[in-house]
Amino acid sequence: MTFNTVDITQLIAHYGYAALILGSMAEGETVTLLGGIAAHQGLLKFPLVVLSVALGGMIGDQLLYLVGRRFRGSIPARFQKHKKKIIKAQDLINRHPYWFVIGSRFMYGFRVIGPILIGASHLPPRIFLPLNIVGALIWATLFTTLGYMGGEVVGPWLQNLDQHIKHWIWLVGVVAVVWLVRYWFKRRENNKSG
Repeated sequence: MTFNTVDITQLIAHYGYAALILGSMAEGETVTLLGGIAAHQGLLKFPLVVLSVALGGMIGDQLLYLVGRRFRGSIPARFQKHKKKIIKAQDLINRHPYWFVIGSRFMYGFRVIGPILIGASHLPPRIFLPLNIVGALIWATLFTTLGYMGGEVVGPWLQNLDQHIKHWIWLVGVVAVVWLVRYWFKRRENNKSG
């Protein structure tokens, strides 16, 4: 079976949204940026990319929240080496629950543990769910837009991808040869002096 560019474009157009939902449940930013680039290339529709990654991000955080609620008592013990971060996060959740729920997906190091800690706190689901939806929509819109704008830069580069790969292969080859020559000379020096 052979694929031409029309077939690949059709595959992305048909299954791209499902891939965005699944991908944004696990690892969001990269998938969302790629979705924005695909929208810029005309392979996917921008509003549907935003909704797909928002849905995936929301589902992922909702599941992590439920894990936190289920294992509420054992969460601090499981993350003992991150005790200071957990205490700080719990303090933020108690003082500013709305901002923390919306903002945790933007905080470095809190993408996974944030919703778990929120679930382990006593924040009720009726408050978490709408805030999770709002946060997911803001996050999806921001990162999809960044990917879409990045498509201006990446688009022309992707058109000449085979040429870029050849350049990278040559560069890696030259660096490898230089490193091997240096290694050989260094080893030879060590053998002479030893």
